[in-house]
Amino acid sequence: MIIEPRYRLRVYLLTALVLGGFGVLLGRLYEFQIEKREEFQKDVPGPRQITVREPGVRGIIKDRHGVELARNKRKYEVSFNLQEIHDAYRLQQSDGPVVEVAAWEKGMKRTRKEADILTIVKKRIIPPLQDLGLAKDFNSKALVSHYKTHGGLVPFTYTTDIDYEQFARFAEHSLELPGVYLNVRPQREYPYKALSCHTLGYLRQWAKGDIPEDAYNKFGYQYVGDDVGVAGVEATLDDMLRGVTADNPDGAEGWKTIVKNEKGKIIGELVDAQEPGTGAEVTLTIDAEVQYLLSNVLRRAGVASGVVMDVRTGEILAMASIPDYDPNDYVPSITVAKKKEYDENKLHPMIDRSISAFSPGSTFKIPTALVGAIYGKATNNYNCSGSVRYGSMAVRCWIAKQSGGSHGSLSLPEAIQVSCNPYFMQLAGSLGPTKMNEGFRMLGFGEKTGVPLPGEYPGMIIGNRAWRRKNPNEKAEGVNMGFAAIGQGNSLATPLQLCAMICSVANGGRYYHPRLVKKAVDQRGNVLVEDAPRLKVDLVKEGIKASDIEFIRKGMWKAVNEQRGTAGRVKIPGYEIAAKTGTAQAEMVGSYQRHNSWTMAFGPYEDPRYAVVIFVHDGKSGGKVCGPLVHLVMRGLFSRDEGMKLPLHPLDPVPGKLEAIDEIPLPEDVLAAIDVTQDDGETGDEAADAAAAAGIVPGNPENDQPAVAPSPTITLEADAEGTVAPRKKQEPAKRNR
Repeated sequence: MIIEPRYRLRVYLLTALVLGGFGVLLGRLYEFQIEKREEFQKDVPGPRQITVREPGVRGIIKDRHGVELARNKRKYEVSFNLQEIHDAYRLQQSDGPVVEVAAWEKGMKRTRKEADILTIVKKRIIPPLQDLGLAKDFNSKALVSHYKTHGGLVPFTYTTDIDYEQFARFAEHSLELPGVYLNVRPQREYPYKALSCHTLGYLRQWAKGDIPEDAYNKFGYQYVGDDVGVAGVEATLDDMLRGVTADNPDGAEGWKTIVKNEKGKIIGELVDAQEPGTGAEVTLTIDAEVQYLLSNVLRRAGVASGVVMDVRTGEILAMASIPDYDPNDYVPSITVAKKKEYDENKLHPMIDRSISAFSPGSTFKIPTALVGAIYGKATNNYNCSGSVRYGSMAVRCWIAKQSGGSHGSLSLPEAIQVSCNPYFMQLAGSLGPTKMNEGFRMLGFGEKTGVPLPGEYPGMIIGNRAWRRKNPNEKAEGVNMGFAAIGQGNSLATPLQLCAMICSVANGGRYYHPRLVKKAVDQRGNVLVEDAPRLKVDLVKEGIKASDIEFIRKGMWKAVNEQRGTAGRVKIPGYEIAAKTGTAQAEMVGSYQRHNSWTMAFGPYEDPRYAVVIFVHDGKSGGKVCGPLVHLVMRGLFSRDEGMKLPLHPLDPVPGKLEAIDEIPLPEDVLAAIDVTQDDGETGDEAADAAAAAGIVPGNPENDQPAVAPSPTITLEADAEGTVAPRKKQEPAKRNR
């Protein structure tokens, strides 16, 4: 049969319409049966299965001896599934309460009606809780905002302020309250409070942006996320602690499938479940007892930091900064009052000063000596006439500033002993800026050490990028070379950088990368971080003679143990210690000149084990202020080596205080035993005239602006709408007689 052309088009159109209709029908069937199956299933009377995500258990953080510095404790939590509460209310009430909200649509302000979830909760949920004596005040605005943002996917945390007995009472009656859930979750705890707080860091609760895109499909009912590290090793090792790997991007999460009836009540037992796993166990190189020792010693100063390292391996045994904070204040969230206290502290307790950069003063004479030794100048003598001239400018020696005298001809050990400025300025001048820059970089200055902590500063050395940004029109020569050699002007270094460098002097020339993580092992026993030192450079292989390193070590020994030495207060009877002090001009406050004071040391001299660096802001003398602090730390370390048990207790945070410190006293019997003959030494002021003439303003350009702490989760206090008034008990009706 042949169809006439005039009918053929009609047949084609009819066929296309039929096929299009089938396509639309199939599309709608796919939408209803596949994409929105869960949504429609919720409206079907009868039991249904739902899947709930459970966060993994965060890995613990230990010190080198197994002392738990960050661990998990049980947290009893009551949460609301607000969508489920709304749905259960509608099953009993045909018309639920609504509120009108303003919204902008196509540039016009309109109002629309939404479910009044706050009224529903207060009518349906709060009264039964009041009858049980378990109602808590809450923030009503937070509840409403949570419902608008998350609906039923993310539970609203009603309270964590309950103990086990209250939790048990909740459990007895929770099945009577659809949408109310009881959970036992791990909560982070820092048992030693402020101890090692800057190293450990803290957490914030997971937020909306942490919810993966597939959460609505995978956990269509309830999603509970993982806390996130935002400071310290909690941040840098966050994935490791949560168990996240390339093969396991979901980390240690668990889940459970439960059955609920049409009224939203849980019926029966679990259908299926996967227990939450545990993140990796991280062992730090930190020794908790040494950390406690260092932290307590630093509390004698107002604003200070310190580092203790094992010279044989580059392991960080302790690292502390004052003022400090308690990371428990951020668990599970920080209160408005406590956050305000930290934010308004002008000394910025969140800053870790052990990895912040400051003017190093005469401590930089040691790396200058090492660079000189690389190029065969360790045996050179230079003459101190009281100053070194650069054109019309003169940079004086501290002895000339004090008494108008000079040191005369000096060898390298003697120059270190008396901390002579002209010796090291002349040595640097003979090297030139290129060799100085390359040598300082070899010793870890001007770049980050790579320690796994956020916010580490690289510091500043002559000629590097930071120095050129600060001094775009300056040449890395002349007076700038002189300032670089003695750690003045724009030179900047961190306590950690100086400690790593002094380790290489103590151990004979091996510069190890500072190590903070000793090892890390996941829950399956896989080693994620191996326990092995990391050698950056062997200075002997770079051209330094072993005898030249001994020359530098001897100079530091003389600074402690011989007359005219600037580090006499570090001395401990019965032990031989080597040290170097430093004092540098810092920022000006009006007409008042602040200073940075330093002392770095290692010991025992013949068989070195420990290196210690201590920095005090606004200490007027490295020898009088930091020297006694190093003395106390070394004394504690040696006493422990002889069998004495060092104390270890929780530490409350200190707010710090910024005031000029002339001296930190040692006991009179100690001073008499060590026979201090040189109290002053360099002050940093001897170069002030030359710095002013050269237009160099001393200070800490990298630290002028305090580091911005990550935004924590803030506890929202209960408001008027969320305040729960106690219900009056019903009086029994009186019987008529």
